[in-house]
Amino acid sequence: MAGKRTFTMIKPDAVAAGNIGNILAMINKKGFKIVAMKYTHLTKDQAGQFYAVHKKRPFYRELVKFMSSGPIVAAILEKDNAVEDFRKLIGATNPKEAKKGTIRAKYASNVGENAVHGSDSDENAEIEGDFHFARTEIFK
Repeated sequence: MAGKRTFTMIKPDAVAAGNIGNILAMINKKGFKIVAMKYTHLTKDQAGQFYAVHKKRPFYRELVKFMSSGPIVAAILEKDNAVEDFRKLIGATNPKEAKKGTIRAKYASNVGENAVHGSDSDENAEIEGDFHFARTEIFK
């Protein structure tokens, strides 16, 4: 059975463009409940740790630089089938390939600066949520 929680970050490009409220409204409209949220700025070290799974990929350094370039909004979302439903809501990594009405189709500018992060599995949702939030910061 699919999990009830997923993790997301509104990335520096979408924050800088003033799209936090618009993105959160789309998330709420699709029935997700926000159970944890914070506005923060990742250091290069934190961004490197978070994206360590991509360390050997050619885009890793640029990703770390981008994700530490400005503030982000980190959140844990709750809904039945959370990971899959949120992946549908955010759309394809490349905004040119994202379906109309998805977050990335509306707010992403390119593959590298694609407005939001969304967990790709229940396991990663838990790991990523735990990276950003203490248990005392997560509410039902």
